[in-house]
Amino acid sequence: MTANSRPSSALLVSDEEAPDISNLVIEDNTPVDNVYSEKQQRLLVEPLYASWRPVDAEDGHPRAFAAMSNVGVFAKTSEPPLVPDALLSMDVSISPTLREKKHRTYFMWEYGKPPDVVIEVVSNNEGDELGKRRRGYARMRVQWYVVWDPHNHLGQGELNVFRLAGDLYIREPRAWFETFGIGLTPWEGPYEDANERWLRWHDAGGTLIATGAESARTAEGRASAAEGRASAAEGRASAAEGRASAAESRAEALAARLRALGIDPDADAGSTP
Repeated sequence: MTANSRPSSALLVSDEEAPDISNLVIEDNTPVDNVYSEKQQRLLVEPLYASWRPVDAEDGHPRAFAAMSNVGVFAKTSEPPLVPDALLSMDVSISPTLREKKHRTYFMWEYGKPPDVVIEVVSNNEGDELGKRRRGYARMRVQWYVVWDPHNHLGQGELNVFRLAGDLYIREPRAWFETFGIGLTPWEGPYEDANERWLRWHDAGGTLIATGAESARTAEGRASAAEGRASAAEGRASAAEGRASAAESRAEALAARLRALGIDPDADAGSTP
């Protein structure tokens, strides 16, 4: 299911009805502000594609999704976009052909809906994430707005979670998105050789959604463990074979001594010589 082939929606428009985007600037080639933000953005997107397999809670069918970082979200051609550090939009898919301009950014009329979750990573106190940007996402009708502020630049704690209620956001105690079966949690540890405090996705059981590298290491570990178990079983079989061979050698040695004494070890024990 691509962005322009979704089921009908209040926002979805046909190609004939789509606004003219020929003069819109959707890529300004502005780099992210620091290495931590760049890595954090990737950590919020890559694991979803590497390890997350969402399903419909009612029928168990797979659910499509689009996760992006540092991509503009356009509600109207007459308004500048907001560019979240990361976003998650359920039941849509990124077009397999990205040459067309309409597929290279998040036009809400192409996807038929706003993103479900947007995440901003705070690196200073100049982005107004809890003010102007929060109001902007509310106007876009983004259901969940998450502000990750690991160094508490904004003075409101490291994790700020808001859910849209009416036209305003209300603060929530945790970043758990029940209808998607996924949440966000602070986590401290190594990612791409940087040992920092990160924001990461997790499932209903609290297990982190693994990165591709973590999944590979887990699979390698399982393979190594299986190989170890097979080697141990082979060792036990070899030991058992050795014990059987030793027992056979002892039996042959005993039979030889009996023959030397004139006793036939193969004779029926109950027979009379």
